[in-house]
Amino acid sequence: MRLRSIAIGIALVFLTLAIPAIAADVTAGTWKLNSAKSKYTPSNVQKYDTVTIEASGTDIHMTLDGTDAAGNAIHTEWTGKYDGKFYPVTGDPNTSERAYKKVTAHSFSVNGKNKDGKITTHARIVYSASGKVRTVTASGTGADGKKFSENAVYDKQ
Repeated sequence: MRLRSIAIGIALVFLTLAIPAIAADVTAGTWKLNSAKSKYTPSNVQKYDTVTIEASGTDIHMTLDGTDAAGNAIHTEWTGKYDGKFYPVTGDPNTSERAYKKVTAHSFSVNGKNKDGKITTHARIVYSASGKVRTVTASGTGADGKKFSENAVYDKQ
């Protein structure tokens, strides 16, 4: 009986230590664009300078602030899950819905649809093993019908 109690106690200690590691979301936090490490083609495309990601259970809320192709401030928001289903986006002139899908513990695929329901953006987001760098490799067609590509690197704040 005493041995069983000790085993249960040890199991509870390990479970208590493991729960925060399981619950941690590598995506959560505030991410700032590292312009020196980023590349956009053409150079005057929409850019997000700050991305804030909040996780609440399986729900994710993203707030993105930056500039559009003309240099005007933009603020977009997306709330959904990393389940590959499309959820609405507000404030983005190019995208009305986005679908994020977790591929591995540190990589995600993203598709964006325009207001006509056509997929116009594809992206892959990779988080470094340290959890301090977020790299977005994307391509697609903007609202103006022109092709774009980006390799945006963000540092965790």
